[in-house]
Amino acid sequence: MIPRTALSSSEFERVRVLDTCTVSNAIERLNVRLRNEGFVSNAVNCQFPRLGPMLGYAVTGLIRTSTPPVAGNSYHDRIGFLQYVSSLPEPRVIVLQDGDRVQGVGALMGEIHAAIAQALHCVGCVTNGAVRDLPAVEAMGFHLFAGSVAVSHAYAHIVEFGEPVEIGGLKILPGDLVHGDHHGVHTIPLSIAPEIPRVAAELLSEERELITYCRSPQFSVQGLTEKLQHVHHGATNA
Repeated sequence: MIPRTALSSSEFERVRVLDTCTVSNAIERLNVRLRNEGFVSNAVNCQFPRLGPMLGYAVTGLIRTSTPPVAGNSYHDRIGFLQYVSSLPEPRVIVLQDGDRVQGVGALMGEIHAAIAQALHCVGCVTNGAVRDLPAVEAMGFHLFAGSVAVSHAYAHIVEFGEPVEIGGLKILPGDLVHGDHHGVHTIPLSIAPEIPRVAAELLSEERELITYCRSPQFSVQGLTEKLQHVHHGATNA
């Protein structure tokens, strides 16, 4: 389930520096999916807003923390998962769905796991479950997006990996391009990802023009209406 097309390093970096709201607007302008799809809804919070945007290819896993594993796959027994992580394109984002009835009883991702993930060229983790060791992980520059924070691992273990997961209503497949910042997390369709920087630049230019006009002595409702109609016309013809 490796993505059909990965971005070149230069394309990747041009997308990575953009904030999620700008990229979301660009995706809307390109009209490749419904506007109420493609983003995580109210299931995760950005733990480290100062780290800026995160971008990487998803590696997925299903975890549980409230009860012990039936056999194997315990806290220290995940060689198969590590090998799987290494098999996908980098940089990577670990996406962990907490499958317990009550999510976040314990945390799998903390200082040690973040260090291991960084060694495997992962830049962050997204989970509807819990995380811990926040100061140490932030100092690493490793992004965390989580539903909660926990003191203990409890019985954190990986149930399965390499399959689609769902976080806050968003289905994420291995290899999906995951983008996040302090606004939240969404995925970027790989088919249009190389176009995002160009469309984003156009949108930002339009926004600056509108804001400048709103602050100018020439502002009027009629003038604003005309400018908004022009922007809407450009969007529908994109």
